[in-house]
Amino acid sequence: MSNHLHREPTRLVPVPNPNKIPERDIDKAPILECRHLGIDFGGLTAVKDFNMAIGRTEIAGLIGPNGAGKTTVFNLLTKVYQPTRGTILLDGVDTNNMNTVQVNKAGIARTFQNIRLFNNLTVEDNVKLGFHNHIGYGMWSGIFRLPNYWKSEKVAHERAMELLSIFDMDYMARYTAGSLPYGAQRKLEIVRALATNPSLLLLDEPAAGMNPSETAELMDNIVKIRDTFGIAILLIEHDMSLVMGICEGIAVLNFGQIIAKGTPDEIKNDPVVIEAYLGKRKEG
Repeated sequence: MSNHLHREPTRLVPVPNPNKIPERDIDKAPILECRHLGIDFGGLTAVKDFNMAIGRTEIAGLIGPNGAGKTTVFNLLTKVYQPTRGTILLDGVDTNNMNTVQVNKAGIARTFQNIRLFNNLTVEDNVKLGFHNHIGYGMWSGIFRLPNYWKSEKVAHERAMELLSIFDMDYMARYTAGSLPYGAQRKLEIVRALATNPSLLLLDEPAAGMNPSETAELMDNIVKIRDTFGIAILLIEHDMSLVMGICEGIAVLNFGQIIAKGTPDEIKNDPVVIEAYLGKRKEG
């Protein structure tokens, strides 16, 4: 495992309202702020009074038992669901009237628990699909293959290969996505999300189904993404060694409510968390 993972503990400092972000990000507004966020489904409250801030270069974690509402939070942030209550600020802008496409263009990208790749397309073409926010030619240029189209295609190819090379996947560019081993498919989904040029990357259980060596490589890659692109990352994850190893701020969700927030050490030693989540997992 690389030296990335053995660094000084991050200090979390308060920002206005009940949230905290890493000290190094305090001179800049948080990339994401959730204020009193909530959603009801048919009278049942799925998420209640969710408050969270993420610093501009923070690796943050959202943990909790199955059914706690973690993926629902991701669906709120990406506007798969519109919140019943509360506010989501992305880079200081209220996303209230945005849909899924608009919020992606504004800077939030995500991966999913179940890998969603275009299995019959090449690895490179899967990455290029992430560039749809930034394509530099119009419909007619594309139809008639005008110079703008070829110029954009060349740029897209070079950028796709650049992104793939960061994760040592450039030699796979012509493989079909469906032919890749599981761990490589997981990485490809992250690369495609990065192709949308996000300022916040949401990873939904990125280590699911991975063996220990793949998980260790993933941890390195997550830190590498943050350091290379200077972006924030929020991950949902059940693998506690991964969460405790790379996350700076962690929020613990239970029954749709945050029951604890803090650094990995604070979370590990929080009696409420141990009872609600960590302790129960040890028994099971």
